[in-house]
Amino acid sequence: MLSTSMRWIVFAAAAVWPGSPQPDVETGNWPHWRGPEANGVAPKADPPLTWDAATNIKWKASLPGRGSATPIVWGDQVFIVTAIPTTRVAEPADLPKADPTLVRKTTAPNVYHQFVVLAFDRATGKLRWKQTAAEKVPHEGHHASHSYAAGSPTTDGRFLYVSFGSFGIYCYDLDGKLQWQRDLGRLSTRLGWGEAVTPVIHGDSLLLNWDQEKDAALVCLDAKTGKTKWRVERDDKTSWNTPLVVEHQGRTQVIVNGTKRIRSYDLKDGAEIWQCAGMTINAIPSPVAVNGIVYVMSGYTGAGAVAVPLDSKGDLGADGKVVWRASKGMPYVPSPLLAGNRLYFTQTNSPIYTVLDIKTGQPLVDRERLPDVTSFYASPIAAAGRIYLVDRTGTTLVLRQADRLEVLATNRLDDPIDASPVAVGRQLFLRGAKYLYCIQGK
Repeated sequence: MLSTSMRWIVFAAAAVWPGSPQPDVETGNWPHWRGPEANGVAPKADPPLTWDAATNIKWKASLPGRGSATPIVWGDQVFIVTAIPTTRVAEPADLPKADPTLVRKTTAPNVYHQFVVLAFDRATGKLRWKQTAAEKVPHEGHHASHSYAAGSPTTDGRFLYVSFGSFGIYCYDLDGKLQWQRDLGRLSTRLGWGEAVTPVIHGDSLLLNWDQEKDAALVCLDAKTGKTKWRVERDDKTSWNTPLVVEHQGRTQVIVNGTKRIRSYDLKDGAEIWQCAGMTINAIPSPVAVNGIVYVMSGYTGAGAVAVPLDSKGDLGADGKVVWRASKGMPYVPSPLLAGNRLYFTQTNSPIYTVLDIKTGQPLVDRERLPDVTSFYASPIAAAGRIYLVDRTGTTLVLRQADRLEVLATNRLDDPIDASPVAVGRQLFLRGAKYLYCIQGK
């Protein structure tokens, strides 16, 4: 029986740190940017079907600065991160020096930025607490569509883990008190396009994909102290995907997407278990898994998807034994949704929709155009038999979870959205450029 890291976060955390709260049976929680099962599914949620700026908005909270990280929800709080430029200009001698051997297409700022963690009251949208984790001058710029706050926080129900990448890793209790912090050094990203390091918690291990142009690595920290448990070097480049932790046949694997290879590591010590080729450059989509199979894809300047058995060993290369491979319609920035026996995703960042059968890899919906939307950075989620796709203009399509394209509703907000939606109980949370929205029916 396969279980993702999200399925047993609470049980593992409680075993290591007694007293960790259990999830609310009625509403569940959303402890990770891809949800409680790390696949985009909200198993206990039933959010609204329709809304607009004047309808079914329970509350909206103004957001300072800029960020594209997905919120997470635990209990009565919603946690979010942002980066706020200040008016404080750095002295020339204090400006960080970027690696001169790397090509960049962005320019680093010369002002200090505040890297901020916010906690909102889930019922009212009022700010519960705010912590400025760091105030530093970035050593790189970022892509025009990116931000300095792109790594989503995560929680085990007792502590909140936040990564600002080059600007530090932080652990808070849920009341905002700092427990520990770590500086893992700078990341140098491809063409200076920016960072997106989302931590993954599994028991007493905190995992960070530290892929970059030089010295890429997978890092495992002790979740209680922030000390390094192990670090393995990766023969890869900047990838921006979030590791997936899965249990299979008594062994815990950490699976990381990558341009050169998808790789599986043993959580115990970081030893490599298997690797598989077949991805494109800029491997951003995060893996998903069920029933002993992991599904990994990428879609920049090409397309590739592969279903790899978790009992694989060694280097599978580009033609080793896997369940299936596919090469059309894969996403660039969004991660796929794994719901039931289907994979749901959009092509590159465009409104071209595909549904694959996970057993065969054959399309049930083959690259059909979605109406009324333009492009996607947000990853799709599923709740109550519906699929929610949020495009970059703030328009959300609600589809029936089915083997055909059926639009149930089109909902518009006048606020650009790059973060993925979050469904908990009867609520849907959307992080826009200007506001954090709590959407709830009557």
